Amino acid sequence: MSFSAVVVAAGEGLRAGPGAPKAWRLLGGRPILRWSVEALRAAGADEIAVVVAAERVDGLGQALAGLTGWTAVAGGAHRAASVQAGLAALTGGPGQPVLVHDAARPFVSKLHVDRLLTALADADGAIPALPVPDTLKRGQGLVEATVSRDGLWRAQTPQAFRLGTLRDAYTTWPTGEEPTDDAGVVERAGGRVALVAGDPMLMKLTYPEDFAMAELLAGTRRIARTGFGIDAHRFGPGDAVWLAGVRIPHSHGLIGHSDADAGLHALTDALLGAVAEGDIGQHFPPSDPQWKGASSDRFLAHAVDLALARGAQVLNVDLTLICERPKIGPHRDAMRARVAEIMGLPLERVSVKATTTEGMGFTGREEGLMAQAVVTVEAPL
Repeated sequence: MSFSAVVVAAGEGLRAGPGAPKAWRLLGGRPILRWSVEALRAAGADEIAVVVAAERVDGLGQALAGLTGWTAVAGGAHRAASVQAGLAALTGGPGQPVLVHDAARPFVSKLHVDRLLTALADADGAIPALPVPDTLKRGQGLVEATVSRDGLWRAQTPQAFRLGTLRDAYTTWPTGEEPTDDAGVVERAGGRVALVAGDPMLMKLTYPEDFAMAELLAGTRRIARTGFGIDAHRFGPGDAVWLAGVRIPHSHGLIGHSDADAGLHALTDALLGAVAEGDIGQHFPPSDPQWKGASSDRFLAHAVDLALARGAQVLNVDLTLICERPKIGPHRDAMRARVAEIMGLPLERVSVKATTTEGMGFTGREEGLMAQAVVTVEAPL
């Protein structure tokens, strides 16, 4: 189901101890707010309003580099004002589902999102919640009473609503009063809010010890995924071939709808495979005239953008070129450098190898050449 999201990251997080505001601190080597944006995009968010303090709007591009579908929004003096600023930035209609999420809960997943969107079909709002497990006491220094925990829940985020419902509910909220969450705003406006199963992993990072725990958990929330790609092209008229983004003078050219760069095509398919996004023909069909003669670096860059939008980071690429000629060795370093540039990777993560088939098969007869690629990414569970 299509949905929009507001990620609230405008607070200072003073209880987290000295240092940068908590949403900007690193977790597993990435800013905490990036975890939430990546996860919501991977879960299918069409657009995300990321609400940050006004002085940090300019820095958001670096924190979310490579991700798409988000808009930077300057927050207000308190959380409710920040949420309303985020809602105002969304372009969906009144019936569009919207998830409001605290950036300080970095371990949100598609499972959480799907539960909320399902529950929203029969309610004005839906929130993840955990039953209170501890005995509750009321008092100041001394216990005055034991409070029943029956029917008590710990509310978490993200919280789901229809965009028009939440916007309208905020217009009825009393001026000068600060709501503790968005569900409370909808409740006071007469809306029905459903409870769905919460998750201890939706923990909110508040105190210094929370960050130490989250760092231990961060490694369990991502897995390595591998994709394989293969491509082949016939030789034809021409005086050069394109391989791995490098033009190589040769006695023949390669026949293809685009520039026939088998190396970049194989890499593109491998990366698309690693993030389960189909194949190069689905994204750039050879029947479409706009891709005739196109430079294949556009295809690979598109696959990189898709991977980043789904929260994946490329760890390593390994490209093997199979041909008798042209000789690859003299161009290997240039190929590695060009692939690293297109994919935004350090050179040491890019491998380019070459082999022959010892005169066997179509490559041995020099009728064409082949490329095989393996790409490994780290992606959210």
